[in-house]
Amino acid sequence: MVTNHVWVDVTKHNSNLPPLAVKNPDCLGLLHKMDKSKDSWVQHYCILKDGCLYLYSGIRATHAQGGIYLQGYMVREQSYGAKNSIIELKPPSDEFRTFYLCAENANENKRWIIAIKASIKKWLPLHQALQHYMNGPPEETRM
Repeated sequence: MVTNHVWVDVTKHNSNLPPLAVKNPDCLGLLHKMDKSKDSWVQHYCILKDGCLYLYSGIRATHAQGGIYLQGYMVREQSYGAKNSIIELKPPSDEFRTFYLCAENANENKRWIIAIKASIKKWLPLHQALQHYMNGPPEETRM
């Protein structure tokens, strides 16, 4: 059984790259992420690529501080505290965290929301195909 499929390897590889070395990102730029423990917004330079959002301390960082695998997440515009327009990333189940992000303004938020939705959609068929393959009957081997 193949558990560590290509996608995991690719995301690990990407997270060890500096932000500007990630090829053909779906979206990039500054985003603020709500840090619940400090109740404050922390700025990150972000790269969106193939359904994964990589968070960097800044544009000159050597590797990602973290990443959010977006498979199954719902993306929508919300208001949060004093901010009228933020991006809410809601997980498929309660065992995962909900993330709150915001760009510099409402238009930038919309640009990110469109890009995130497209990035998730792009990977969904592949993910489903992999699941189908993994759950299918073993193929007969011919001599």
